[in-house]
Amino acid sequence: MKKLFLIFTMLLFIYSCDVENPGPIAESALNNSSAVPGLVVGMSADLSFAYRTTTRWGSVWGDDLTHSGTFSAPTIFSTGAINSEDINPWWEDAQRARWVAENGIERIRGILGDEFDSNENVAKAHLHAGFSNRILGENVCFAVIDGGPREDYTVHFERAENYFTDAIAIANNLDNQNLLNAAISGRASIRAALGDWDGAAADAEQVPVDYRYEAIYSTNSGRENNDWPPNTINRGEYSVYGTQWEGVNDPRLPQEVIFDASNDTSTAANGATPWITQLKYETDADNIALSKGTEMLLIRAEMELRENQDFNAAMGYINQGRDFHGLGDLSANNISEAWGHLQDERGKDMWLEGRRFWDLRRWNEDTGAANNSFLDGRDNCVPIGQSELEMNPNL
Repeated sequence: MKKLFLIFTMLLFIYSCDVENPGPIAESALNNSSAVPGLVVGMSADLSFAYRTTTRWGSVWGDDLTHSGTFSAPTIFSTGAINSEDINPWWEDAQRARWVAENGIERIRGILGDEFDSNENVAKAHLHAGFSNRILGENVCFAVIDGGPREDYTVHFERAENYFTDAIAIANNLDNQNLLNAAISGRASIRAALGDWDGAAADAEQVPVDYRYEAIYSTNSGRENNDWPPNTINRGEYSVYGTQWEGVNDPRLPQEVIFDASNDTSTAANGATPWITQLKYETDADNIALSKGTEMLLIRAEMELRENQDFNAAMGYINQGRDFHGLGDLSANNISEAWGHLQDERGKDMWLEGRRFWDLRRWNEDTGAANNSFLDGRDNCVPIGQSELEMNPNL
């Protein structure tokens, strides 16, 4: 009887309440200054999501890691082939990050009006747009903007340079040194990509060696993870085995051989490759660098090699970066040796940060002392995604 009375009371309460489902939130509700921080957080989330795949898949597009697992796309990448159907998820995520940032900026411009150029969130939004375009420019074979035709991949670099330049102006208006360093360092990498080495070096020299700007990750949800531990520490989908980084004693290349119960080296997920795991990202909440002061030193070193053929000056910048990491100085007797050191140092300094594939691509196309042969016979860029090819009438 008590049970029946309780049920009756609950039903009476439910049916006596005047509850209305508000339905979906109207898009126009976002056209409010209070929505701006949330819009920018969304841009950051999409950038980080695209970047985590770039760093992981890029590790086998280039020479950061050896593929040692069974997942289908990386297995194909390990052969040197990069196909539209295999990279489709990456293409969609990278394009989403770019579109959300770029369109969000225009929405915010309409919201803030005269306050647009003196708002910290606007500076951050421009950084997200700049870095998302850099991700695309450094990896794709062709640029495709919002359903348009194929364009040269450098279109992404040009867009990124504009966004970083605007971010510099806004950061100056705010007197925000952290955002200013992020924008200047981002633009330095873009100017280098466009071949403006003097401009790149001029930007790079303004950034302190200890500076870092990062893509943000956390363990709040799966989408916010960097996704490295489950693929490398918990399961051996990728291994340091067989790369030039294997066994190198350098704080920038943390790694560990995984042993089995018999104290032999374990095999990774494919059952054949020796399992040597990376330890750069030990938790899913470890952030991934988008830009660093040590990279700026390497940009200045490359400028000296390319523009001035001054290998002594280049080695000076290289050794400044090594000093920062507590490493001994290197020496070179000629420009060819200096190029070898530069390429090795960039590989170590930005290991597993999604930048190596671009470096190998541009050095592979070089006909001089900078030539690097790793990509010979391999695909050197990411093709247009399958969904874009099927849905874009301009392709």
